[in-house]
Amino acid sequence: MAVKRIVANIAAKDPQESRSFYETLFGLDVVMDHGWIVTFASEGLAKAQLSVASEGGSGTTVPQISIEVDDVDKVYELAKIGGFEIVYQIADEPWGVRRFYVRDPSGAIINVLQHS
Repeated sequence: MAVKRIVANIAAKDPQESRSFYETLFGLDVVMDHGWIVTFASEGLAKAQLSVASEGGSGTTVPQISIEVDDVDKVYELAKIGGFEIVYQIADEPWGVRRFYVRDPSGAIINVLQHS
């Protein structure tokens, strides 16, 4: 038996409100849209991962999703320009990542990170 994929699901009253957030900040493409569910995807492949945590590190809350990017500073600036709520300011963490938290339109906290 092999895990082929892990999909994060975020509850939202209106999934369409999240389109510009995920398309603009992360360049994700809509790969499925049934109105009640919108699925975004990137072209890259990654190993399936699942994290279970008692905190988000550095005393932060546990985010609903972590998204690794190749330029966290650019995404941080896009989030600020877009007026999205920055929940945790950009920081270099002692475990070797640079990251920030942003709240998506449904209220989910997204950990945006780049490995050093």
